[in-house]
Amino acid sequence: MKINLTETVLRDANQSLIATRMPFEKYEKILPVMDKAGYYSVECWGGATFDSCLRYLGEDPWERLRKIRKLMPNTKLQMLLRGQNLLGYKHYPDDVVRRFVAASVRNGIDIIRIFDALNDMRNIRVAVEETIKNGAMASGAISYTTSPVHTLDAFVKVGKEMKEMGVSTICIKDMAGVMSPKEAYDLISALKDNVDLPIVLHTHCTTGLAFMTCMKAVEAGVDVIDSATSCFSGGTSQPATETLNYALSQFGYQTGLDSAVLKEVNDFFKPIRGEFLDNGTLNPVVMGTDANALNYKIPGGMLSNLIAQLKAQNALDRLDEALLETPRVREDLGYPPLVTPMSQMVGVQAVTNVLLGERYKSISKEVKAYLHGEYGKAPGAVNQDLVKKALGDEAPITCRPADLLADGYEEGKKAIGDLAKTEEDVLSYIAFPQQAEAFLTERKARDERKVSYTITPIED
Repeated sequence: MKINLTETVLRDANQSLIATRMPFEKYEKILPVMDKAGYYSVECWGGATFDSCLRYLGEDPWERLRKIRKLMPNTKLQMLLRGQNLLGYKHYPDDVVRRFVAASVRNGIDIIRIFDALNDMRNIRVAVEETIKNGAMASGAISYTTSPVHTLDAFVKVGKEMKEMGVSTICIKDMAGVMSPKEAYDLISALKDNVDLPIVLHTHCTTGLAFMTCMKAVEAGVDVIDSATSCFSGGTSQPATETLNYALSQFGYQTGLDSAVLKEVNDFFKPIRGEFLDNGTLNPVVMGTDANALNYKIPGGMLSNLIAQLKAQNALDRLDEALLETPRVREDLGYPPLVTPMSQMVGVQAVTNVLLGERYKSISKEVKAYLHGEYGKAPGAVNQDLVKKALGDEAPITCRPADLLADGYEEGKKAIGDLAKTEEDVLSYIAFPQQAEAFLTERKARDERKVSYTITPIED
């Protein structure tokens, strides 16, 4: 039997450990080597990479993708997409979603992993349709969490809906690393029995469960596991590629990976990891194991945000109160999975409740929008007293949120004007207006400086 591995060092491992601060130039030289490793796919784009390229690294994310594609012609390139949210934090109109997906495939993406923070399948349908239409693989991702409403039957129902949409694979996306070995075995077995599609497991080492969870997933018949080259593995990242390859090989499973190439890849990234450790970008805290996440179901990144919010208010001594308040807020909101943007929404509201000394004395605009139905349908019953307090007499919407949005591409194209040279530039602007405009303005100035460097011929 073959177990495939997806390498995450260029995206989620990078995002989880060093906040997606690795510039393309740092890893450019190793890409042709990685192309020979035998990975099922390399996750290299999407998630926070797009935002980080524009906001922090001064890179064009589309150009980064094209460069990776050129240097890795034999490997499937994979990205993470937040359904109707694309790579941002709000819902975008259907015309923008369709163009963004088509552009992603056109620029080099082979597999698009598509999820919705609430597992509201209405919010991934357009992205799935467009992925398939453009000849790429759509991998439907279940946002995994535990709660009274997140049962095996509920997850299997989501899987069946994904299959009806035409996805090629189903990914279990355990962003907090809280899936236990037993839960993985039971869920993968249930999906295998009821959905009959290849199953992918994405988990994190945050709680220390990941390796055990992966091995029980293998017993249950998982087809693909996400992993990270060992120097960028562990902590809030994925389990190590080389370690999984070694263990699976001893059990007689085929991975198709070249161990010598895996070593070369890891040797290349080791000094890069050292640089980020030395400059403080890689905080040793994220490399630890935090079993508290098993109690609070809080992903590592969300815990960091809670601490940062409390530090900013000189109230770090109230962290325990915030941790206790977080699951209470989550219950009031109908048990949303704690993944972007829901994790930020729940965390900010929990801290606000604690610091003001009164629950929901101030309700964030994002929570109000959520209660209004602007992010989709809550997984469970929402606290109706809270709905009344947030919305007054206004009734929540029940339709698919994007149905209320007018087309947005032409408006964005008009707004960015001559700074945009391509459709990709316009899409960057629509996704992140301020960051993209700053980047495109700097690019224009840089191009103008190049033009000014003309050589004046010497006259005889």
